[in-house]
Amino acid sequence: MSEGSSSPRGQVELSVIIPAFNEEQRLPAAIPSLEAHLDQLNLSAEVLIIENGSTDRTFEVADGFAANSSRVRALHLPERGKGRAARHGMLAATGKWLVLCDADFSMPVEYIERLVAALQGGADVAIASREVAGAVRIGEPWHRHAMGRVFNALVRWLMLPGIQDSQCGFKAFRREAAQDLFAHETIDGWTFDVEVLYMARRRGYRIVEVPIPWRYDASSRVQPVRDTIGMLRELLMLRWRAARGAYEPLHS
Repeated sequence: MSEGSSSPRGQVELSVIIPAFNEEQRLPAAIPSLEAHLDQLNLSAEVLIIENGSTDRTFEVADGFAANSSRVRALHLPERGKGRAARHGMLAATGKWLVLCDADFSMPVEYIERLVAALQGGADVAIASREVAGAVRIGEPWHRHAMGRVFNALVRWLMLPGIQDSQCGFKAFRREAAQDLFAHETIDGWTFDVEVLYMARRRGYRIVEVPIPWRYDASSRVQPVRDTIGMLRELLMLRWRAARGAYEPLHS
């Protein structure tokens, strides 16, 4: 793993971690908007862009932001995998509250504060939800919604009963919970969320779902058929591990 021009400068209150694979088109709009919003908050913050295995100029773009902002850090991983990028970002972050965000910011940036507010209110993990009461989906084709709900039904049945939306890309963690969970996260692909949330429950962390407005992005990196097959494979592997006690709590 290599790091770009800006390096950590001690602990901050808020870390925003952005996994970035082939995101040279999105980052130039997303990062200035995020920084402008962070400027309005009365807290110290950092932004970590975790580029992993991109074939475009994503790291060059991220490193450019890091070179011009004391708040931004750009990290490079040669291997692909959103779970891998999330793990490295979470363990490298210095914040008291750590927020994982998709580069497309399909959730309004202002909702970062709502996730943090849930942590301040006593949650250990706060996950943005497109399904609980008060959530709104904007512009999503019916077939993509249906595919997502079928997969989430399997997740609830096999691993996470009661959690309505485990796969939304916006999640927040208290530092202690993040350091514990991501130090033990093993899934490099899309279903790392399921593994992390399952471990969180096994360890007794409090998880809350926060309703958000979510806008569908037609240029999403998700390939519905290919990635769904891969996610199902990972989900079944997680269930197999769980059945054999791989995720038993570290403490009684």
